[in-house]
Amino acid sequence: MGSTGTSTPLRHGIYAPTMTFFNAETEDLDIPTIKKHAVRLAQAGLVGLVTMGSNGEAVHMSREEKLAVTKATREALDEAGFKDVSIIAGTSDQSIRGTVLLCKDAAEAGAQACLILPPSYYRAQSSEALIFEYFISVAEQSPIPVIIYNYPGAVSGVDLDSDFMIRLVEATKGKICGAKFTDANTGKLTRLAYATDACSVKSQGSGWMAFGGIADFTMQTAASGGSGIIAGGANVLPKLCVKVWDLWAQGEYEKAMELQKVLSKGDWVLTKTAIAGTKAAIEMEYGYGGFPRRPLQRLTEEERQKVKAGIEEAMKVERSL
Repeated sequence: MGSTGTSTPLRHGIYAPTMTFFNAETEDLDIPTIKKHAVRLAQAGLVGLVTMGSNGEAVHMSREEKLAVTKATREALDEAGFKDVSIIAGTSDQSIRGTVLLCKDAAEAGAQACLILPPSYYRAQSSEALIFEYFISVAEQSPIPVIIYNYPGAVSGVDLDSDFMIRLVEATKGKICGAKFTDANTGKLTRLAYATDACSVKSQGSGWMAFGGIADFTMQTAASGGSGIIAGGANVLPKLCVKVWDLWAQGEYEKAMELQKVLSKGDWVLTKTAIAGTKAAIEMEYGYGGFPRRPLQRLTEEERQKVKAGIEEAMKVERSL
């Protein structure tokens, strides 16, 4: 395919899909903590943040709240001197119209790109043609580039294959600037990275971004020619994620492999306990975090301590960096 012609400013490296923090009693947005968290992650070496993704509880948020979170995150980064840290905003909605509105909101709030799931509510009425039209229409109308979010677990099993994604990229001529693979399919990621001449640890390439979606395969993403990871574990273990990525970029492959083992062990604990577990880990390790919006459940104290024990080895490395 060669160059996609995208002008996205995204860089290779580690991105975190940031948590959205709430007042423990009212469940209102806790904007000061949202800003504090963004700055901590930037200070740890992350090159970008993703607001309103799965970890950000986007499905629990109103349109106004989504705009407020992305805007506050951009303000916090700029105020702290991290203007080069990019923001990708989750803008998924079930309709083309609704998704385009969220894309426009994201651009207004300062996002550089938007991350979008395929529509899935009317799965029985869906088809490859419907999903293709959805992405084409959104990409053409969005003021910022689109990143395909392939996460079958969140969309009733809809799983986009590499041929389908390549067709989308070719049809939109740079308006689709990347994909996030939370399907953990490194073969698919490799095929897309090769077909698009994706940005990697070795080259800016065309600027197209092939993101791994779990910290569990940070090193594997780098080895596959990918552009970085967008991983929930980076909320808790940002420096460790960055270290694994940087070691691979520097050709320190054995060291990267050893640290990836530690990262994978710790990240699995966070993956299993999901949003509640990740927020609990942030609370225990960094002094803030709180709880998800209901109906997501809060962890018991026993469950919290299991999370703490499960990530301890990874946290020892995190603290040393």
